[in-house]
Amino acid sequence: MAHPNIEEVVRAIAEDTQASLETVSKLYSDVLAQFEEDARIHDFIPLFVAKRVREQLKGDFA
Repeated sequence: MAHPNIEEVVRAIAEDTQASLETVSKLYSDVLAQFEEDARIHDFIPLFVAKRVREQLKGDFA
């Protein structure tokens, strides 16, 4: 499975949530580390990380 370009994902999340690129990038890295630590299957991690980051930012900035 091809993984999306992280920079593109971060940029899209920042635009959607009105958050800074720095904020989104840091949060994405933190959430990614959490998922990778416990995951046995890594195929869908980028999808889950992007969803979690969006949810957290929309909760913070909504």
